[in-house]
Amino acid sequence: MHELSNIRAMALLPILEYPNPRLRIKAQPMTPADFTPELQQLIDSMFETMYTAPGIGLAATQVDFHKRLLVIDVSKDREEQLVFINPEILSKEGVGTLEEGCLSVPGVFDEIARAAKIRVRAQDRHGNVFERDCDDILAVCVQHEMDHLEGKLFVDYLSDLKRERIRKKLDKDRKEKAAKKPAAAATQAL
Repeated sequence: MHELSNIRAMALLPILEYPNPRLRIKAQPMTPADFTPELQQLIDSMFETMYTAPGIGLAATQVDFHKRLLVIDVSKDREEQLVFINPEILSKEGVGTLEEGCLSVPGVFDEIARAAKIRVRAQDRHGNVFERDCDDILAVCVQHEMDHLEGKLFVDYLSDLKRERIRKKLDKDRKEKAAKKPAAAATQAL
């Protein structure tokens, strides 16, 4: 698990991938003592990691930091950074289905039904409490990332058969990627 003191400014963080058991760890609340310059560096690094992946949301759990923190930017121009610390959903309205993907389950997409509109209370990166109404892709993204804080993944909404197929596909992809690394290194050495 990452400690705040080990995070370098604007570092790309490794993203845990399904079925890594650390993705199942329930995140702990952030406390006033957690609001440090190191937390600001972690938040910046999470945004950089998310943009590079590329994605629109990232929970701290996905980068092996098990505190209640998410970063989101659903804007097309990547200029609407949202930070949710200790988020809680105050209300839900309606149901919508949207195709979701996940940086911890790369290359896998499926339709998931979630609340169409939510009201969320959280703290910003400086500890200020705010409430926000979310709909459309933002509502889906907040709910998806909050699931990570509870140790839940979007594949948990799928059938056992689909989940097993996904696990096998990701295992195969990881093995193929690992086999290509030594070959690429040998070619570069020539």
